[in-house]
Amino acid sequence: MNTITIATYNIHKGMSALNLKVQLTQMATALQQLSPDILFLQEVQGKNSKRAESIPDFPQRPHYQELSEHMAYHISYGRNAQYKYRDHGNAILSKFPITTVHNLDISVNSREQRGMLHCEIQLPHWSEPLVCLCAHLNLLEPDRKKQYQTILTYIETEINPESPLILAGDFNDWRKRSHDNLGLKLDMTDAFYHYRKAPKTFPARLPLLSLDRIFTRHLKILQAKPLKGLPWQKLSDHLPLYAILEPE
Repeated sequence: MNTITIATYNIHKGMSALNLKVQLTQMATALQQLSPDILFLQEVQGKNSKRAESIPDFPQRPHYQELSEHMAYHISYGRNAQYKYRDHGNAILSKFPITTVHNLDISVNSREQRGMLHCEIQLPHWSEPLVCLCAHLNLLEPDRKKQYQTILTYIETEINPESPLILAGDFNDWRKRSHDNLGLKLDMTDAFYHYRKAPKTFPARLPLLSLDRIFTRHLKILQAKPLKGLPWQKLSDHLPLYAILEPE
């Protein structure tokens, strides 16, 4: 079979929605049971020494290592935000070996340090590597417009236009502008556009806003859905998005 399953998920630094409870192990178990071939994760904690000191069950090691070992997946981490006692960024996990190409800085101000992690994965029976881009964009629309242009320029100049491609992550796109400002310009398909309604993923307990996205190119979308209900609504502050894809 040439089909692959993917999910994108903002894991909120391994904490519950209100930062009251460490949820990383529960997240890892839920993702392991989902068993996607490739995971696009945002707000992955590299370190947080203050929380590690004050919260007894907060992991001492980087969360991407905890997830990778728990799930037995290959891992690539792109650090975006770095402070004195903590850092976080995007991560891509895969059942298949990963080649990390670049972690692109898409920050437009010092308050929100954002990035897009570029990896490539050679899947069995696929003629060429799958390009995987995991992104986390800003909260304000004027900032996102600048980030759309940075991402567009990077894809146009650095990625083979014939390569199968997935761009997924937390776009903070509650105004639903990424389809027109990014997807159409790069001939990418929004995995949910044919449903005429972007999925609501935030807040997880009562989703009201559509923040997360999956874009593809040279891939056929067989299924796309938000993961609702338990356990997802009690883990992060976002719901994951899930899709089944195959080459065109």
